[in-house]
Amino acid sequence: MVKKTVEGSFAIAEAIKNCEPDVVACYPITSSSHIAEGLAQFYADGEIKEYIRTEQEFSSISAIVGASAAGSRAVSATSSQGLALMHEVVYAAAGMRVPIVMAIGNRALSAPLNIWDDWQDSIAERDSGWIQIYCENAQEAIDTAPQAFKIAEKVMLPVMFCIDGFYITHSVETFEVPGMEEIRKFLPKFNPKLKLDPKNPVSLGVYAMPTHYQMFREDVHRDAAASLKVVKQVHDQYGKTFGRTYGDGLVEGYKLKDARFILVSMASVCGNIKEAVDALRQKGMKVGLLRIRSYRPFPYGQVAKALAKAKAVAVLEKSYNLGGKHPLYSDVIGSFVDEKKRPVISSIVGGLGGKDVTVRDCEGMLKKLAKGKHFEVWW
Repeated sequence: MVKKTVEGSFAIAEAIKNCEPDVVACYPITSSSHIAEGLAQFYADGEIKEYIRTEQEFSSISAIVGASAAGSRAVSATSSQGLALMHEVVYAAAGMRVPIVMAIGNRALSAPLNIWDDWQDSIAERDSGWIQIYCENAQEAIDTAPQAFKIAEKVMLPVMFCIDGFYITHSVETFEVPGMEEIRKFLPKFNPKLKLDPKNPVSLGVYAMPTHYQMFREDVHRDAAASLKVVKQVHDQYGKTFGRTYGDGLVEGYKLKDARFILVSMASVCGNIKEAVDALRQKGMKVGLLRIRSYRPFPYGQVAKALAKAKAVAVLEKSYNLGGKHPLYSDVIGSFVDEKKRPVISSIVGGLGGKDVTVRDCEGMLKKLAKGKHFEVWW
């Protein structure tokens, strides 16, 4: 394990490189462009086998789907409009059961044009069948990269690990980056059970008539839901190997033991929420944080258990459902089968397009939450 003081994106690129991908395909786009740049430099230095410079993001994901179908470990990185351009193939990748990995530098979708952070790009793909893991900081993203490959290759579903644009991708800190030899002990060589092979011809992504199509979707749904155990197992294995864990791998509770008022959120804003919790705890308020790490598959049981003793809960998300209930909020509500046992759950949308969500903002949210009444606000 080597400590380095670098930009988050370059450390993440190194972690991906140390997972020994066979094929990388990228079209650089803010805010993930430095991940692509770092991987391209590793290729130029002879440390990555193949790097395909594509003309746009649709081609990038098409290239890694083809590479994975042929038996290669394949990866890309993208953001925002780039992920939106990939949309068609994002769905195809899950349906074809190719275990590709993508690093997503979360960024707002236009219009209006905005290069800053929110989660709408990856949240818009939540129903595609991809596993989605949201990281609080760059160190977690570094540690999640090898986990993402191992999870994908165990369950034969693609994985995106999501990192807040600029807040994480462009922050400069001191990180521990696992070396290639260390990762080899954790991540075995990719050996797909099924691949395109002239000696053993198969078809992938074939045509499905109405009598069969739904069965394919049911299979993806069941396996995606069941992958919850694999996400946790791989996280725990990584923790034993490298000494770092993130909650239980699915959710992370912060000062929840006696908390009556709990904010639920994901990604980097949770750092500020923890600061706010600490400040209000000093004033005697029983507040806490539940951070969702695995958004897909969603850990409904773990969320219900963590929030069971709360008097009131608010869900803070950098995503939205215009004209409807917001995505993370809806999932948290859906964690409770029995409405009578459900605490008051409120909805907060904030931080869109890079709008600051400060520690003081988080304190204000917790104070509003402590009044115990339902609310739905844009902060």
